[in-house]
Amino acid sequence: MAHLDLDAVRSQFPALCRTVDSHPAIFLDGAAGSQVPQRVADAVSSYLTDTNANHGGPFATSVESDAVLESAHQAAADFLGTSDPDTIAFGANMTTLTLAMSRALARTWNPGDRILVSQLDHDANVTPWDLAAQDAGVAVDHVAIDPDTATLDLDDFHRQLGNSTRLVAVGAASNLSGSINPINEIVQAAHRVGALVFVDAVHLAPHRLLDVVDWDCDLLACSAYKFFGPHVGLLWGKREILESLTPYKLRPATDSLPGKWMTGTGNHEGIAGVRESIEYLADLGRTIDPGPASRRQALEAAFVAIGDHERGLSLELLDGLTSLPGTIVHGITDPELIDHRVATYSITHPNLSPASLAENLARRGIFTWPGNHYALPVTQALGLEPGGTLRISALHYNTRDEIKRTILALGELLAE
Repeated sequence: MAHLDLDAVRSQFPALCRTVDSHPAIFLDGAAGSQVPQRVADAVSSYLTDTNANHGGPFATSVESDAVLESAHQAAADFLGTSDPDTIAFGANMTTLTLAMSRALARTWNPGDRILVSQLDHDANVTPWDLAAQDAGVAVDHVAIDPDTATLDLDDFHRQLGNSTRLVAVGAASNLSGSINPINEIVQAAHRVGALVFVDAVHLAPHRLLDVVDWDCDLLACSAYKFFGPHVGLLWGKREILESLTPYKLRPATDSLPGKWMTGTGNHEGIAGVRESIEYLADLGRTIDPGPASRRQALEAAFVAIGDHERGLSLELLDGLTSLPGTIVHGITDPELIDHRVATYSITHPNLSPASLAENLARRGIFTWPGNHYALPVTQALGLEPGGTLRISALHYNTRDEIKRTILALGELLAE
């Protein structure tokens, strides 16, 4: 088992030194956005002060800026598991990139075609496809979820998948329940009927190693601000797909990859920060296993250690939350299935609303999120509107002591 040096990890995140009324702040809001190590902030600042220029100029700062961007594409390729850095486009965020992709794919759909989305997903992987389907005049099917475990109903998925399905849009992990979907099984089934698969990997990215080659998915999107970077989105696709589709773009913009999908001037300083967030994770792997020869191997080592540490946090959360009287955990609660979920937990209680719980915890320096978390399909399917859930989401920089303090605070609130 690989072990994180948690003191060394936490020392790199300035935000973790924050206090609230003399209480050390506990950041259990990771599913909404992670904190960043100092080196990421430094990379953003350094780009702006040293190499700030637009793309393609013959002068020094532009040449240096382009080298930064090229390096970021290679880092992102290593992060996602592809050998082709030109198949990765950076954009404003996952939502914006998905909306662009949905418009382009809609041009290839014909009457009688169908697309398949999931009730377990963030709305960014549902509404863009719904809107595109309306424009193209094709039908949309919705895969149900198991309400007892807030997991994807795979039997319903296989029932609804058919020869007229052109696209399956599915999340790698639920940002509400923490459930991890079997992407390999979903992709293999979709490909048997000739459907493409678009994977929303936003929530899984900080918890598990992503691997577009192993999954054999066709398209994937994620957001760097969930894996310790700036607010920048990443879109990956198989080269033949990205080259064959026609995006909405300006006439002078290039038709070659990756620029074809990077409309307008990019967030260069943010992209520099993305590279540094990936390098942070790779360095984490190098401290655990000094042997890896490549960045991808270092990332593999890092995510083994992250997974081992977060498994402990997840078990601590599961044990504590299920022991609170009246508390309902919306997701997998069987400790034997802990590897089928990440350390993201959504709860409700009949006596206190999610908003009230979050506000009371915030006064104690514990940061959690109330509401639907943009996972509106899930909260609708589970009958949790309009209040949603209280979401408690841990990342690798969290500690077991922070989990224990949170459970104790919740117990006190519920007792009151």
